[in-house]
Amino acid sequence: MNTIELTRTLKQLRLSGMADVLETRLVQAQAESLVHLDFLSMLVGDELLRRQDRLHDKRLKESAFRDVNRTLDRFDFDFNKKMNRKLVFELATARFVTQHEDALFLGPPGTGKSHLAQAIGLAVIQQGYRVLYREAHVLLEELADAQLAGERKAYVERIAAVPLLIIDDLGMRKLPATAAEDLLEIVMRRYERCSTILTSNRPVEDWGKLLGDTATVAAMLDRLLHHAHILKCGPRSWRTKLQTDLQD
Repeated sequence: MNTIELTRTLKQLRLSGMADVLETRLVQAQAESLVHLDFLSMLVGDELLRRQDRLHDKRLKESAFRDVNRTLDRFDFDFNKKMNRKLVFELATARFVTQHEDALFLGPPGTGKSHLAQAIGLAVIQQGYRVLYREAHVLLEELADAQLAGERKAYVERIAAVPLLIIDDLGMRKLPATAAEDLLEIVMRRYERCSTILTSNRPVEDWGKLLGDTATVAAMLDRLLHHAHILKCGPRSWRTKLQTDLQD
């Protein structure tokens, strides 16, 4: 079997990671007088790396982040110096996902909550976990659509099973009357089974009024806060700073 035939066979076996680098690795093996085991090890490593890259790309697409460029290295921790950066980088290790813990990012608009939530989500994907990102109003709209389509149970089961669910911007938009009950159902299904990051520009004391159901919100917070990491963001707003800079 020649190189062309071997490459074709590897692709038929869905080993394109090996096929794409076969000729390069053959030249390297000859130049470095590699033994057969070393040559095969490199090819297997190439295939594994290709599959890992594909899995990462698939999970990144499925996560539906609003902005995949919101990474930790692009976040200016010096703008709000009192922010607990140690907690941020601890969350980025994904240990809280392994331990089925939650996180609440609280603070005024424009203080980096969404940026950090997505950045940590990206880091968690790199650690090998699935992540799903939804703005709060979008999550509830999808749940309502699933209800109308007779697919609510399947939708809730999918949401409940993802290792990390990011619910962003709670309090930014008016939510439906069933919001408290819907969020409680999701939180209850995920409690001590999966991890949730929830961001809000409102303090938790205001959530009962925000969602219009104090008792239901109390039950939801009881579960969220049980194993929660709380990150206080702010007080300075990036968007306010940018607007001021443009006016100067």
